[in-house]
Amino acid sequence: MDFRRMQDVDLRDRRVLIREDLNVPIKNGAISSDTRLEAAWPTIAAAAAAGARVMVASHLGRPKEGAFDASASLAPVAAWLSARAGREIRLVRDWLGGVEVASGEIVLLENVRFNVGEENDDPALAQTMAALCDVFVMDAFGTAHRAQASTHGVIRYARTACAGPLLAAELDALSRALLSPARPLLAIVAGSKVSTKLELLGNLVERVDQLIVGGGIANTFIAAAGYAVGKSLHEPNLLDQARTIVAKATARGASIPLPLDVVAAGAFAADAAHRVCAIDALESDEMILDIGPATAAHYASLVHGAGTVVWNGPVGVFEMDAFGAGTKALAEAIAASSAFSIAGGGDTLAAIEKYGVGDRIGYISTGGGAFLEFLEGKELPAVAALKAVASPG
Repeated sequence: MDFRRMQDVDLRDRRVLIREDLNVPIKNGAISSDTRLEAAWPTIAAAAAAGARVMVASHLGRPKEGAFDASASLAPVAAWLSARAGREIRLVRDWLGGVEVASGEIVLLENVRFNVGEENDDPALAQTMAALCDVFVMDAFGTAHRAQASTHGVIRYARTACAGPLLAAELDALSRALLSPARPLLAIVAGSKVSTKLELLGNLVERVDQLIVGGGIANTFIAAAGYAVGKSLHEPNLLDQARTIVAKATARGASIPLPLDVVAAGAFAADAAHRVCAIDALESDEMILDIGPATAAHYASLVHGAGTVVWNGPVGVFEMDAFGAGTKALAEAIAASSAFSIAGGGDTLAAIEKYGVGDRIGYISTGGGAFLEFLEGKELPAVAALKAVASPG
């Protein structure tokens, strides 16, 4: 992609403002998952090692603009960064007027969402942020789909703006998967509702060779094919849209395979009695909570034959062990495959962690909404801004 990268910019003794996504879950003052912090740290450390005067900015939660809110403070993040760096990393509460930072030092700026105008991309706020630095580094892929002052506006006004290593790696991996994939390209899209992923399905069906749908989305496609789905979660008002997507796939020579068998239960509960049945043998008082073993084996064979795999969403209610076998089988198949694989989305990452396959997935995206919007074919505002300043005019 045509944008400037941090590794191509001289950072020594320059004021460098790095926008990261450090929006981590915090409960009772403690960080419960540091995945995003670990992902961001190499960029921060590299800038400091290059002799930059490093200022790190991020949001946390959705506090009301214009007022300090202790519950949304980045203080726990500052403590984590200090421990990771082995030295104190100051948290600066009032920073819009300027921050004194020594070469090689790292400081953390308090929650950007405390500033009025952040979320509506206020030009004045963006210019104030840009004045703080000589180099602005956009490294927060997880917020690259939001046109906000600290993710988008500042890029337009900074003396030099570039993509950080994490953002660049995300974009490189997504481009490899969607824009220049090794074929066959297989996408796995699962979730509770077709309506939330219509744009995603509509874009992917024009690109993929196979599209596996799962969860409530699959139930809608099953119903659209004329099968009874009992009490299964599905969207009867979207059957025509599902049929249209299938028709588009067929016209291109692509396929959207339906399950051969499913795991059915009479109730949505971890201890519910359940059985494996053929797709045409579901009872009216049953619901589909997972794919069956024959389907899992078939889908795994598609994974093994793929050149590229894009994975977004578990194919069953994997949080309940009784209905997690299908997702586990797919996760292990992706991990064992020689295909380039990229996975993203909160539930997907939870499944990857549960089944211990993270070290064997080609790339795990740190973004949720940004990951989906890229897959939908949308240009992310921050990326568009980086391209514009790299190629002015």
